[in-house]
Amino acid sequence: MLPDGDPIGDAERLIAEGRAVEAASLLQSSLDAGRGGLLARLTLARALGAAGDRNGALAVARETAQLHPGIAVVATALGEALLNTGHLPTAIGEFQRALRLDSEDSQARFGLGCAWLEAGEPEKALESFAALADTPAVAAMIAQCQAMRAAPRSNANYVRHLFDQFSSDYDSRMIGQLNYRAPAILRELADLVIGAERKLAILDLGCGTGLSGAAFKDMAARLDGVDLSPAMIAKARERRIYDELSVADLEAALQVASAYDLILAADTLVYLGDLAPVLAGAARSLEPGGFFLFTVEKNDGDGFALGPKRRWRHSESYLRSQASHAGFDISGFVSCIPRSEAGAPVEGFAVALNKPNSIAPGAE
Repeated sequence: MLPDGDPIGDAERLIAEGRAVEAASLLQSSLDAGRGGLLARLTLARALGAAGDRNGALAVARETAQLHPGIAVVATALGEALLNTGHLPTAIGEFQRALRLDSEDSQARFGLGCAWLEAGEPEKALESFAALADTPAVAAMIAQCQAMRAAPRSNANYVRHLFDQFSSDYDSRMIGQLNYRAPAILRELADLVIGAERKLAILDLGCGTGLSGAAFKDMAARLDGVDLSPAMIAKARERRIYDELSVADLEAALQVASAYDLILAADTLVYLGDLAPVLAGAARSLEPGGFFLFTVEKNDGDGFALGPKRRWRHSESYLRSQASHAGFDISGFVSCIPRSEAGAPVEGFAVALNKPNSIAPGAE
């Protein structure tokens, strides 16, 4: 038997008291009995989300959007449910649709800013937050944007989101349109400094769809891959050439990796500015005598700098000094063209670092 009174008001009270499951049950009973409309559905979606049933909240929000497609608050609710379940592109689209329906919808604008921030796009997020009133919640999000902008590396969420989007046609895009040669360049360098006859335990950092793995498979006694993008890892798994694949940030992966003879990073370090952590991690993860081979884009100035395509560039002097600081010897350092951009060659370096059989005290 349904309780008398205001089911929506009662549900709001239950949510505020931390009893979201009860709130969801109350609202669902009201809707099943034909005693609820748009507001009840929106509150039910919020109650399910508060109860931890994100997929249930998304299902209700989708159904509500189908029933009421031209209402801004409905698009906002769907955007929030999509954001909470990790569907970033569609969440952004729904928040933008809500703002087209009602440009004054501050909840949609805040949600859009949060979605852009989650995607690692601080500049776009700041555009949304700047149009909102100054509240503690908005100030906190702006502070996160500013911290992300100042970080000496690309945001992990940005990289993951970028490559999840590109995964379906990554190989054809990179090879056909961008003349991507980084894996082949590194293989040529490996043949020079290591030799092709050895069988090595290899770790492929930022393995993507497995183009580097394919280039080095014949040298591998064991081949493992790490990438931030689950969609790219899924594509790499289809090649059936890796012994182990994992979704992880490369700096975090190097904290636990060990006993490799060769670490590869083809067109991966362009998403890092400060290379000290990854070089230190590679030095820890390699066996004595092991190699770290990677490509970067060339910075004509000193140190590292963020390029116009949001890819970091590194100078030769910076790479040499950081390699030395991490305890590596330089076995190979060559200028190369790892890819093109808009039809123009991108200047870069291919580098081979060798971990000595014994590292001087304090080098790591």
